[in-house]
Amino acid sequence: MAMDGIMKIIAVAGGGAAGAVARYLINISPLTRWFGSFPTSTFVINITGSILIGFVMALTIERLVLAENVKLAIVVGFLGAFTTFSTYEFEILELLRDRQIATALVYALLSVVVGLIGVAAGFELGRRV
Repeated sequence: MAMDGIMKIIAVAGGGAAGAVARYLINISPLTRWFGSFPTSTFVINITGSILIGFVMALTIERLVLAENVKLAIVVGFLGAFTTFSTYEFEILELLRDRQIATALVYALLSVVVGLIGVAAGFELGRRV
């Protein structure tokens, strides 16, 4: 593998480590007890990640030139480990911006419904093993 490829992997890994730690710190914060059984920390992580990916993508598309490895570290590494929800939301936004409304709605609905079925199936499988 070329040195450039190795540097990209290191950038993603470094960002990913920071994102995973940030997620963990929010999960163990007192925030988790604010609203009883409502999963407050996950909600905050998902919304914060969505805001951050929108902000970073807008900056890098319209105003700021970042080195590819820095963008990989932030978007793929940090935000990818922090929450994949932000990527999901950004993909829906891109579809809507491209006026692919039906595709965006189908993607959003299928992701939630099939994802929930997948979690339930995996949980049941895990219980039976």
